[in-house]
Amino acid sequence: MEIRDQIVLVTGGARGLGLAITHALIREGARVVVNYFSSEASAQQLMQKYADQVFIYKADITDAEQVKTMFTQAKTHFGHAITSVINNALLSFQFNGDARPKVETLSWNTMQQQLDSAVKAALNTTQAALDDMKAAYFGRIVNIGTNLVQNPVVPYHDYTAAKAALLAFTRTTSHDLGQYGINVNMLSGGLLRKTDASSATPDQVFDLIAASTPLQEVTTPEQFADAILMFLSPWSRAVTGQNLIVDGGLVKG
Repeated sequence: MEIRDQIVLVTGGARGLGLAITHALIREGARVVVNYFSSEASAQQLMQKYADQVFIYKADITDAEQVKTMFTQAKTHFGHAITSVINNALLSFQFNGDARPKVETLSWNTMQQQLDSAVKAALNTTQAALDDMKAAYFGRIVNIGTNLVQNPVVPYHDYTAAKAALLAFTRTTSHDLGQYGINVNMLSGGLLRKTDASSATPDQVFDLIAASTPLQEVTTPEQFADAILMFLSPWSRAVTGQNLIVDGGLVKG
């Protein structure tokens, strides 16, 4: 299925990386379900500007019932079920190495919050999508990860552990769902210049990353968002269970 024929859910699609993903999909002609929780003003602007392509819905994606209702409402709005899911939403988080919780003081509650934000949320959206994806014998699920799993240069224990669990879930679900024509992949980035989450990162850190990459630059949200299109396109119909690292070549997968 071409991207322009798809209805794509982007969780956290009204701010940061999610907003860049939403814009990339709009540009390609897709219809987009923009999930948000606290970014209502930005979501409303998207709906007003792209009324034919965008449906916005406020939902806590760690709540399975809210997620199911969102899928039902989106299907009613567009007259067709969601075909593709981008699990992007991130619990409020700051990439600030100085402020990160050290292992000596790390609480399980902090770990649990990140696991809920990453894995529980992906489980909820995947389960809500399954009936319609199975019926269509088509589905694309893209989970957003991090290159810190491969290269934990800054030990953000809670965030990185949750994304590692999401990578495992990506691979196990791809095995389970391939028989239904559903492809499940992960796209993993490094520090992006800039998003809300990376706004606290000092400029010298960005400069160091740029100098360490073959492309001599820090990946932008727009560059990262464009790479997602590959996993949604017909060109990737034989690709599933994979983790593509998009960070300018800094980390080798």
